Amino acid sequence: MNRDRIAPGPGQESVWDYPRPPRLEESPKHIQVIFNGITIADTHRAQRVLETSHPPVYYIPPADIKMEYLVRATEQSFCEWKGSAVYYAVVVGDKQARNAAWSYPNPTPTFASIKDYLAFYPQMMDACYVNGEQVQPQPGGFYGGWLTSDIVGPFKGGLGTWGW
Repeated sequence: MNRDRIAPGPGQESVWDYPRPPRLEESPKHIQVIFNGITIADTHRAQRVLETSHPPVYYIPPADIKMEYLVRATEQSFCEWKGSAVYYAVVVGDKQARNAAWSYPNPTPTFASIKDYLAFYPQMMDACYVNGEQVQPQPGGFYGGWLTSDIVGPFKGGLGTWGW
């Protein structure tokens, strides 16, 4: 546990209480993703990944995403827990966000239930919401966690946290 852990208040979660390896759980919260004036995703059927020192990442079923605005990119990455990820650009009108979303077409067995679900980098969208609260992106720009007032840190991603 990080010695600078912020104690959660009522109704809050500490990212230092999340497990490693990460856990996947269903989330009934209302998740929305907005880009260039269009609601790209709107769901109550997301799954969230919880990992020590990281804010949750929400994975949205493709049926609740306007897939016509997503274009598969050539970039890929690998997660030791979830497997190989593929990336998507979000394109609405004359505005584009490259590598703004990712998914796992063949996840590891532990994460099989997020096969083809998509996660979005909140810093690349106009706005992302959890139950009507606008999300703040995880610090540092590398990770895709969604910060809301019910999540406390400190969070991996900012300056000086890469060794966590």
